[in-house]
Amino acid sequence: MPHVKAIIFDFIGTLTNVKNYSLENSKRKLYKALVDAGFNVGAESFLEAYTQAHEKYRVIRYEKLVEVTNAVWISEALNYLGFKANPDDTRIKTAVNIFFEDYLNSLELRPCVRKLLEKASTNHKLGIISNFTYAPVIYAGLRKLGINQFFNVVLVSEEVGWRKPHMKIFEEVLKRFGIVGEEAVYVGDSPAEDIMGAKAAGMKTIFVPSQFYSLEDLTKNQQKPDFITKDICTLYKVFPKILDKINH
Repeated sequence: MPHVKAIIFDFIGTLTNVKNYSLENSKRKLYKALVDAGFNVGAESFLEAYTQAHEKYRVIRYEKLVEVTNAVWISEALNYLGFKANPDDTRIKTAVNIFFEDYLNSLELRPCVRKLLEKASTNHKLGIISNFTYAPVIYAGLRKLGINQFFNVVLVSEEVGWRKPHMKIFEEVLKRFGIVGEEAVYVGDSPAEDIMGAKAAGMKTIFVPSQFYSLEDLTKNQQKPDFITKDICTLYKVFPKILDKINH
């Protein structure tokens, strides 16, 4: 059995909690930013067009596992309302940054994360694979929480173009580390995106319940990770034992 060389984590949910976040507030801020940028449109018509475009791309993102960034459906909503806009429009990019401000501020580290990363990074390379429509939020989140220095590889679906559980995003992380699936351990909270995806790529998997996914969800999804832990603090305690089992 090859020795574990890299430990790869999911980010949101697994390493962080999202606290007191309101999507509705973010949408209102997005609308205001677009109006300030010169898109003279009523709130109701914009939010309706935005919701339709968002739903259309949600289907592509979740069924085809192709990642699409926010600027795409925002510009599509504006075009539908008669404006001329494209995803590269700087006004839209500015609005996307404003849209994500609250979300970024709502991220907090789960208990024991820092200790776990310190321990895990002593003898292993660490990576992150995050399903997220706008990569700058993930990089800013890692910096804001003071844990970016622990990671050798950070992959965000927006930049790769594929979402977990698509095999390509897992293959890309292995390629960047220069290892095979059996040399990696994956830690995540989503039964379908994390556990199913990482297992298919040949990685050992550890499931950690979060505010988004419970043990019940794991059972419902009929996923069988190699290890299940109650939370990150428990994982921190048993981590050496888990690695020992995998390596022998």
